[in-house]
Amino acid sequence: MTAGVCSFTGHRQIPESDRAPLSDLLKRAIAYAYEKDCKEFLTGGAIGFDTLAAREVVLFRITHPDVKLRLILPCTDQDRHWDEKQKSSYRYLLSVADDVVYLRDEYTPDCMKLRNRYLADACDMLVAYITHDRSGASQTARMAREQGKPVFNLAGELSRTPEEKPAD
Repeated sequence: MTAGVCSFTGHRQIPESDRAPLSDLLKRAIAYAYEKDCKEFLTGGAIGFDTLAAREVVLFRITHPDVKLRLILPCTDQDRHWDEKQKSSYRYLLSVADDVVYLRDEYTPDCMKLRNRYLADACDMLVAYITHDRSGASQTARMAREQGKPVFNLAGELSRTPEEKPAD
């Protein structure tokens, strides 16, 4: 499968015990997407999984300069309720992204769904971190699946026991 674009979607809250293994899975997912000819990676720029995925793409880009990171943001003031540490991380991502797309000038009731739709429509594959169905991340994954696009949920890999995990 020749892809081209890989989107990320996931929850804002990630248990501390999942962070390191999730980061490792993201590295593998990005390398896999790249092997499938994905050179463009899209994320919604939210705290949590979006930020973790974007940071891993930035690190991957060091050895793969043909990779592009695009932030697809629901509105210009997405970070208005975030704490200073979250805002600092967000500003860093804005500064290193190859492209930033704002879907609305300010928050509107539909801007998050528009962002989710954009991520699903623009991708050829979706990498997710979804632990429950009632979320924007699960909505994005459903949208992508409805279009016949592959969705890889890394949360499923985290829940496997070591005996269930495939050997490297």
